Amino acid sequence: MSLPPTWTPAEARAAGLSRGRLRGPSFVRLAHGLTARLDDAIDATDRLRLLSRLLPEDAAFSHATAAALLGAPMAPPRQAHIALTPRRVLPQRAEFVTHARRLHAEDVVLHHDLRVTSGAQTYLDLAETLPPAELVAVGDALLRAGHLDGVSLARRLARAARVRGVVRARKCASLLSPLSMSRPESLVRYWLTVSNLPTPVPQLPVLDRWGREVAHADLGYAEWKVALEYEGRQHADADQFRRDIDRYSLMAADGWLVLRFAGRHLTGPSIVLDRTRRALLSRGWRDPRG
Repeated sequence: MSLPPTWTPAEARAAGLSRGRLRGPSFVRLAHGLTARLDDAIDATDRLRLLSRLLPEDAAFSHATAAALLGAPMAPPRQAHIALTPRRVLPQRAEFVTHARRLHAEDVVLHHDLRVTSGAQTYLDLAETLPPAELVAVGDALLRAGHLDGVSLARRLARAARVRGVVRARKCASLLSPLSMSRPESLVRYWLTVSNLPTPVPQLPVLDRWGREVAHADLGYAEWKVALEYEGRQHADADQFRRDIDRYSLMAADGWLVLRFAGRHLTGPSIVLDRTRRALLSRGWRDPRG
């Protein structure tokens, strides 16, 4: 008798598998009463797909689990978060963190064959616990990946009057942009936008004296020719390093001042704000505070 990819003890006994054989290296116990056959390694998405067999039909992966599945800059949590329709007693299992949610049809999507809360619902759920800068980074990533748009987000927030975190979600919604290419870019853009400094333009084209685009900046101010760049690990690649040298030389030749930041500068906003302010002042910007 053949078995599905996951099975219960009763199904295993019916197929003639002994307890001793189930303890062998070819099988893995995903949860109490649920065993899976390992052909190769199981990645995070495959494991969720297998664990979803434990869930009732109305369940959807949510919160940080949904965010990670949808491509937001969050590591999948050890315990998968799920949303269930409220009932007198919510089922509890050690493998899951359970949330009661009255979800509309548009609040759930099918992603990699998994029921997952939509981008708008995931953004709203995370607004309860994430600080604003990190919430903006999540929202930017969901926009960039096509899992969120302004219309669906506005519609979801409009019916979230008493939902925890909705005030923060609404404040941050107007700051989201699909042009931020990474979490660090989103953090820097958020810090600058809510400061007294001018609001930077993401993915700003850098033009030479003839008006030709020679580069673009992660963030920048065309009026003062100040550009901000985040240097991630990919910039250590030899080819990327050569391209960076060429790009920064072209920008400098046309009068641009480039501020380069790395991970160690992003533990808080103070360094980014101070250096950007000094750069803008050096280029003629006037602080309205005097």
